[in-house]
Amino acid sequence: MSDLAVSPKATLAADIEVRTVPLGGKLRDFLDVVDPIFAGDANYVRPLNFELGERLDPKKNPFFEHAEGILFTAHRAGRCVGRISAQIDRAHLEKYGDETAFFGFFDTIDDPAVAAALLAKAEGWAREKGMKAIRGPFSLGINEETGCLVEGFDTPPSVMMPHHRAYQAGLIEGAGYVKEKDFFAWIYDVGEPHPRMAKAEAMVRAMPEVTLRHLEMKTLDADIRTCVDIFNDAWSDNWGSVALTEREAKKMAADMKLILVPRLTRIVDIDGEPAAFAIGLPNLNELVADLGGKLFPFGWLKLLVRLKWRPAKSGRLVLLGIRKKYRNVRKYAPVALHLIGAMNEGAKAFGITQAELSWTLEDNAAVNAAIRAVGARKYKVYRVFHKKL
Repeated sequence: MSDLAVSPKATLAADIEVRTVPLGGKLRDFLDVVDPIFAGDANYVRPLNFELGERLDPKKNPFFEHAEGILFTAHRAGRCVGRISAQIDRAHLEKYGDETAFFGFFDTIDDPAVAAALLAKAEGWAREKGMKAIRGPFSLGINEETGCLVEGFDTPPSVMMPHHRAYQAGLIEGAGYVKEKDFFAWIYDVGEPHPRMAKAEAMVRAMPEVTLRHLEMKTLDADIRTCVDIFNDAWSDNWGSVALTEREAKKMAADMKLILVPRLTRIVDIDGEPAAFAIGLPNLNELVADLGGKLFPFGWLKLLVRLKWRPAKSGRLVLLGIRKKYRNVRKYAPVALHLIGAMNEGAKAFGITQAELSWTLEDNAAVNAAIRAVGARKYKVYRVFHKKL
């Protein structure tokens, strides 16, 4: 294990240098610091440098059309020992008016002084921008990686989900932050459909006004826009929700083209109107875990070969939504279970044996109860913290 992964708790703030890294700038330290931090953690999967670099480039990530941000790295004795981002989402501010900034990509060695120095920098940047509070981790917003892992360290993260060291939440709390909300991830064993799913499937297929279809590669841009339109309506009342823009939908479609499996998707139309959808993805983390974040020089070839000849055995139900106008209509109550059942059948046909359903809010009792009722079990908990400035 690296001598940086676990460090003495007595580091002095004066021994720590925090450097500013502009978005779209030189990210080597920001990207590579995870290697010593997660050394010895067999469940950590390093994100691909190429993908993360694009997310942190305002010229390539449409999130920054309505947001701004900054990156910081912490250094001790000449070595990078931590990182953090700070960002302000104007779309969030327009909806909630809460003068709240976000922090994210928060990974450090086990040292309260390092964590405090990085969080202080993020807080200072937020204050300068007129913010009155800060919340996180969000990398970068609530529609991306959300929360700090606080339960479930014994398994790798699924695609587009974060992973942290067990000490990280304690370092955040030690810097004066308090819990704001927990998010749950559920694990589901793919197989014969639960009787509730089978019943829901039969009921939905018996409705003459309902038609069912998959997302298709040839119409993917339009299909993703349809799903985003449903998502923005279905999730609009959820805690912290922010609508995705058309440009973000286009970027999502482009990102999914490599790994999307049509049979792991479903759009439900009612009387010709797109009313509900679900999108599942193969767990890309299975296929890139040994690449160390690097696609070059041979990572691309390995990934392409694996996508074709060694598909993932796990997957994730990434998005599911039902328009509000249909959600409380008793007749269409089976649609939600039908969507989960459709994902089960698609996963089984693709060779996936286990799937993550994530995430759900801790206080969304109805959704959590429905997920439990079909045999899924909660196996990871992510926590968002906040602090007044």
